[in-house]
Amino acid sequence: MSDSMMDRRQAPRYPLTLVVEVTDGVSSVKFTARTSDVSRTGCYIDLRNPLPHGSKLRLTLQNGRESFESEATVKYVSPGLGMGVEFKDDLPAERLALLNRWLANASKVSV
Repeated sequence: MSDSMMDRRQAPRYPLTLVVEVTDGVSSVKFTARTSDVSRTGCYIDLRNPLPHGSKLRLTLQNGRESFESEATVKYVSPGLGMGVEFKDDLPAERLALLNRWLANASKVSV
């Protein structure tokens, strides 16, 4: 990953593999993939056929029996590998608290 990509990140990412259901905002087509890392502001989704830059999505990340939902936008695409997405800015406090707990647990494991 280029230094410029690292410089643009707003929050640290943690290696966290989660099942994610992605819904395309235009076609409403749903598909399942997985994350390879997650932060407070977004995640990277491993996907052979990523959606184009700027695509609007609805995401549901699963961690055990818990789920985190957010609207998101594709920020960068790695053809044949996946896409980096940014979560919607105004997440409700309870969703953000859930995400923060998952990330705190992931940071303990990755140390």
